Amino acid sequence: MKSVFVLADRAWAGSCVLYKWQKSLGNYIAAAGQDNSVKIFDRHGQKRAEHNLPGRCVGMDWDKDGDILAVIAAKSSSIFLWDASVNKMSTIESGMSKDQMTFILWSKTSPLLAVGTAKGNLLIYNPQTSRKIPILGKHSKKITCGCWSSQNLLALGSEDNTLTISNHEGDTLRQTLLKGEPAEILFSVMKMDERSSQGENTVSMFVDKKILSLFNINDPQNPIELVFERHYGSLVSHRWFGDGYILVGFSLGYFVVISTHIREIRSELYQAHNHKDSLYSVAISTALNKAASCGDNCIKIHELSDLKDISSVVQLDDETKGLDQLSWTDDGQLLALSTQRGTIHVFLTKLPILGDSFGTRLAYLTSLLEVTVSNQVEGESPVAIQVEVEPTFVAVGPYHVAVGMNNRAWFYGLSKIKDIEYLGTIASMCLNADYAAALFEGKVQLHMMEGRDTEDRKQMKLFPDDNRKGRILCHALTADFLYYGTDLGNVVCVLVEDWETVNSYSHSVGVRKVFPDPNGTWLVFIDDKNGGFLFSPANATVSCFELPNFSPTITGVLWDNWHADRGVFVTFDDDKVYTYALHKTTIYGPQVVLVGSTALLYSQRPLLLYNGELTCQTTSGKTSEVALSTHSFLKSSPDAMKDSPSELSKQLAQALKLKRFQEAWSLCKSGGSAADWAQLGKACLIHMEVELAIQIYRMSGSVGMVLSLQTFQGIEDKNLLAGHLAMFLDEYNLAQDLYLSSSCPVAALEMRRDLLHWDSALMLAKRLAEDQIPFISKEYAVHLEFIGDYVNALAHYEKGVTHNNKFQEHDEACQAGVARMSIRMGDIRRGAAQAIQHPSRVLKKECGAILESMKQFSEAAQLYEKGLYYDKAASVYIRCKNWAKVGELLPNVSSPKIHLQYAKAKEADGKYKEAAQAYESAKDWDNMIRVLLDHLNNPEDAVRVVRETQSLDGAKMVARFFLRLNDYGSAIHFLVLSQCNDEAFQLAQQHGQMEVYADIIGPEATQEDYQSIALYFEGEKKHFLAGKFFHKCGQYGRALNHFLKCPETEDNQAIELAIETVRQAKDSSLTNQLIEYLLGESDGMPMDGKYLFRLYMALQRYSEAAHTAIIIAREEQSAGNYRNARDVLFSMYTELQAQKIKVPAEMATNLMMLHSYLLVKIHVRKGDHLKGARMLIRVSNNISKFPSHVVPILTSAVIECQRAGLKNSAFSFAAMLMRPEYRNQIDPKYRKKIEALVRHPDTSELEEETTPCPFCGFQLPQNDLLCTSCKNNIPYCIATGRHMLKEDWSICPHCEFPALYSQFILLLETKSVCPMCSGNLSAKQVEKILDCSKYLDNNDLDQ
Repeated sequence: MKSVFVLADRAWAGSCVLYKWQKSLGNYIAAAGQDNSVKIFDRHGQKRAEHNLPGRCVGMDWDKDGDILAVIAAKSSSIFLWDASVNKMSTIESGMSKDQMTFILWSKTSPLLAVGTAKGNLLIYNPQTSRKIPILGKHSKKITCGCWSSQNLLALGSEDNTLTISNHEGDTLRQTLLKGEPAEILFSVMKMDERSSQGENTVSMFVDKKILSLFNINDPQNPIELVFERHYGSLVSHRWFGDGYILVGFSLGYFVVISTHIREIRSELYQAHNHKDSLYSVAISTALNKAASCGDNCIKIHELSDLKDISSVVQLDDETKGLDQLSWTDDGQLLALSTQRGTIHVFLTKLPILGDSFGTRLAYLTSLLEVTVSNQVEGESPVAIQVEVEPTFVAVGPYHVAVGMNNRAWFYGLSKIKDIEYLGTIASMCLNADYAAALFEGKVQLHMMEGRDTEDRKQMKLFPDDNRKGRILCHALTADFLYYGTDLGNVVCVLVEDWETVNSYSHSVGVRKVFPDPNGTWLVFIDDKNGGFLFSPANATVSCFELPNFSPTITGVLWDNWHADRGVFVTFDDDKVYTYALHKTTIYGPQVVLVGSTALLYSQRPLLLYNGELTCQTTSGKTSEVALSTHSFLKSSPDAMKDSPSELSKQLAQALKLKRFQEAWSLCKSGGSAADWAQLGKACLIHMEVELAIQIYRMSGSVGMVLSLQTFQGIEDKNLLAGHLAMFLDEYNLAQDLYLSSSCPVAALEMRRDLLHWDSALMLAKRLAEDQIPFISKEYAVHLEFIGDYVNALAHYEKGVTHNNKFQEHDEACQAGVARMSIRMGDIRRGAAQAIQHPSRVLKKECGAILESMKQFSEAAQLYEKGLYYDKAASVYIRCKNWAKVGELLPNVSSPKIHLQYAKAKEADGKYKEAAQAYESAKDWDNMIRVLLDHLNNPEDAVRVVRETQSLDGAKMVARFFLRLNDYGSAIHFLVLSQCNDEAFQLAQQHGQMEVYADIIGPEATQEDYQSIALYFEGEKKHFLAGKFFHKCGQYGRALNHFLKCPETEDNQAIELAIETVRQAKDSSLTNQLIEYLLGESDGMPMDGKYLFRLYMALQRYSEAAHTAIIIAREEQSAGNYRNARDVLFSMYTELQAQKIKVPAEMATNLMMLHSYLLVKIHVRKGDHLKGARMLIRVSNNISKFPSHVVPILTSAVIECQRAGLKNSAFSFAAMLMRPEYRNQIDPKYRKKIEALVRHPDTSELEEETTPCPFCGFQLPQNDLLCTSCKNNIPYCIATGRHMLKEDWSICPHCEFPALYSQFILLLETKSVCPMCSGNLSAKQVEKILDCSKYLDNNDLDQ
């Protein structure tokens, strides 16, 4: 709220001022102080008149039209009337010379002036008729207050504590005695349940400043008296508003609203402590729908629609003596406040919303005599221009501002340039850089703004130049063009430079408003029927568009001034702004779409649109920014969009309607779904943005679209390109129209062919490419044939034949179609003949199928046969019972079904051999077996077929056949094959063939089957078989008992199965039972130790197995079975290593010793006596481990040492043989030689070679296996028995025992077997190991 001026006269200082606004117009304010004068000021604070009075002014009032001000003064009985139109004061004598005037008031509806006196008399005066009606004694004391009603009733209050209600003649209608002195009487309408038609029926007044009394003139005996809270203070002022509501102000600053509805009358609807200490006055403006209160040196303005909403607060810090009265002008523009210091403050509360824009520059009224020019977009500072008059219009151009009223306009640049009078009242004005265009009385005057008057006359023109062209109702000016619309519906475009009409558009009704875009290339206009239209004056080929969903209340249009949004504009009314987008280049041609709407706040008028921001002018003389909801995507954050897919889709739709593709791209990238990308891609196609569409479809992974669109890049023909894009969008009719208007109309034909739109394709072919008609006819015929329209298909197939050898394949396809359609149409002879002549096998099959469906079997079979479709031919021949033909075709037939039908026919004829062959061809094995057994008595072939095919039913038939021959074994076999186990079991039980049944049943039997067999054998005392089948059915205890009852056999199979039973049972009691049996604790006859070893191995009890293995090996060794002993130890050794269990040292030593003994034969056989002698020395040094062959081993040692040159070793072993216990056992062949060695000893000895220890590198004899330096057991070579060398390391790939690589290769060249595990091995399989550290680390220290 802006202060306009302050009235402060010296004569008023220190006292309250009486003032009144001019009614209706509000152009004047009359004020009077204690100086015996009345002063009249205009609305800008300029004094217009001053008149002296005989005494201090005690009352004044303006008449209902604001033409006459009536004033009364103290010490005078006269009435002073000031006429505003002629600025003249006149005096009227009241005729009550001895009485003083105390109260004056004009009627609301008629020229009646009521004047009250100090003695209670009343005068009613009519200045038009000069009639005076004196009413003496209306009251007995001074009349202090009163009010006229809209029905011309006069209510008066007096110091005599009475209220009178009189008519316009002064006759008293009602008189009421009050409880105190009345004050501030008002007329209004009280809220009732039933509406009264009598008008203002209630008088409200303060009584003694404590009671608010409501007096109903129709019910005078029952006034309503309202008393308020004491802490509110005394009643100060009250005002009626709305539908029977009263706003009441109290002296202590309270502000209360009550309702006069009888149900609510004693309750407060709103209460606020509006001012801390005091409240002086309240006022209401119905024009603004606002209330004001003053107190505590401030004014507060409330919205009547929501009293909690305080729209503005004005502080008056200079007013220290307190405030007084508030008063609004009728139009609500100005609010006056008098103070107890003797000043009047006038504030601007509502401005006329006058403003204009040119490009991004705005001009708008900011005070009654001030226009502000701003350009926020380009960052210019606002400039305020003081004008000479209150304007009724404002216009702005790039460099000028024009304001004006009536027929006069003032032009301003940086300062005033000129003012011009026009030939009529100006309705509107527009400016550009050089020219002004003013509309008045149906004409537009175009003239230059700057220049001399003589030049002005030359640079001036009136439009239209002919009155017959109608009255101009609206106009607009751009940089280059003047547009105007007439009542005849013409929209005319004038080039300003030449002042010549360049374009004219005729509309059906009058054009009320025109709004060109900044370039002047597009124009929106509103006609007399409130319809909105858009057309392009610059492009005659584009028709006029009606704006979609155009509201009839629209008052204006603004085009977006953002450089990239030239096609966007808004239309607006008092409540909403509607955003439209003009799409100039689409596949559909230019289009206008409604993007959406945005709500406007009350009393806002749009002035400028820039990139979705709407600048609006308000009644306060300021501008506000409104962000259009249709541009919300410009301010959204990508992170917020990720969480709201629906909001993203909504904003994407807005961006696409506004053709903001970069913003749409960003929205999709921030979290768009596949549907959002597809929507963006489709929009790009509609707007012919091919490059962007390729990027979008590439992002969404649509390879097909990318490749297709890339083929269209670079097409310059817009219609051709639009046709391609329309086709992609399934707009085929549009695409055809575009293609036909392009430079390549044949594309329309190609499209229709691709879409299978044959009728359209044929019509286009007649116009564009007649040579394509046969090919299109053929394709159309195929389609017609598919949908069953055979008549038209035949006609088009016949049209499709070209009779040109170049198109032989095409003609053959047409002829085939003719053949098929002829048959379909019933012309079988023609169709069949053509099919037979035609080279295609497939055609014969198709025609045969058609004939077969028509039950023409003979002809169908012939065509099948001609086409080499023997299966189909034979099938059709069977249907017509032509067995002879079937027999001829049978060798070429592969269908089992046909063979089966033929076989049945031959069996019925008694030709069983042919029937059996046919059944075999049909793979119907059951029937073949049946014929072989029942008719041909050929069980051999039947059995062969059953075994080959595993036929269950066939097996049953064969079983029954053998049963008839009493061949129970075979019968049981085939019953099991046929899965008739119960029958086979019973048969085996009846005929003592259970063992046969048991052998046959195999692994596929069930647990019940195994149990049945076991119980049978148990009854027969066949313990082995009973145990075997109890084991299979999981009854391990019974199985073990039977196995232990079995007599011993050579292979002891029962013991082996007992061990397997115990392994699977995992039952300690069964294990102990078997161990006791094997150890002979039950019968005193222990079993061979190898079984105990196998048991421990089966139970994975490796430590017991190892000890057992050592015992077995020792026994075998003692018995002289050294290889067996070695093998037992080797198998145990490898098993322990596999289980990662430490190998006992005794086992490792015994294995080494036995293996060394076995190596002797290998070395001697190869003739390597030295290696053999070294192994024999190692064995002889441990001769106690070979008790069965002490003498032979020592003898061999003597002989081999002698051969190898180890004389001393030979002598020592020979001396050992000379002991009495061995001497007699020496082979006579060698005795003398050995005796001679002993008698003549030779102690020479070939020294043994030394090689390094693989652990520490210490040199030691190559056959020593214990390093004397590091005390490690050294791994030995399985090929030589020597210790291993790091640089000559290899292993057997089967048993992983080490061997010297060089020696191992030599050994394998003579015998391809590993000397340890006896696995087959070639030299190629052995690899030299360069790093043997892992084998040394893993070497068992006990070995």
